[in-house]
Amino acid sequence: MGYGRSERKQRSGEASMDRIITREELLREIFHDYDTRKDGEPLRLVRVRVPSRDVSLAHLTGVSSREVYQTLGLHIGVHEGEDHTGDTLGFLKFTPWEATVVAADIAIKNGNVEIGFLDRFCGALILTGPYAEVRSAVESVVAFFRDELHFPVCDITEN
Repeated sequence: MGYGRSERKQRSGEASMDRIITREELLREIFHDYDTRKDGEPLRLVRVRVPSRDVSLAHLTGVSSREVYQTLGLHIGVHEGEDHTGDTLGFLKFTPWEATVVAADIAIKNGNVEIGFLDRFCGALILTGPYAEVRSAVESVVAFFRDELHFPVCDITEN
């Protein structure tokens, strides 16, 4: 499964080629000089999460085109066949990541919105729906985390 595009020059110096590479290939390319530790053991990469509590992103994007939804992958999976062109997008980012599940619950109960994307492993939530409904849902989520859970929260921004 490819994770992105990369123009890579072959190590022999031949012309570059454009192809999709896997995550493992990307990491090997980045860390090719560091593939083993000094003691001969293989290098191990660890994702570290710094414990904190906050709402670090609360953003509304107005009426969106079809390309925006397709780029974000909001037209696949359970949303396959749906047309969200013209809907507003609400982006939220949480720490700890598990707070995303609570935020989605509050958003659904406080606005006629759909969950476009939820990632409880990185704390990302994307809401879709009419502008007033998405705004209401995002405001409710931010207020709950600020007033009830005493999280530091960011301002709600929009474009």
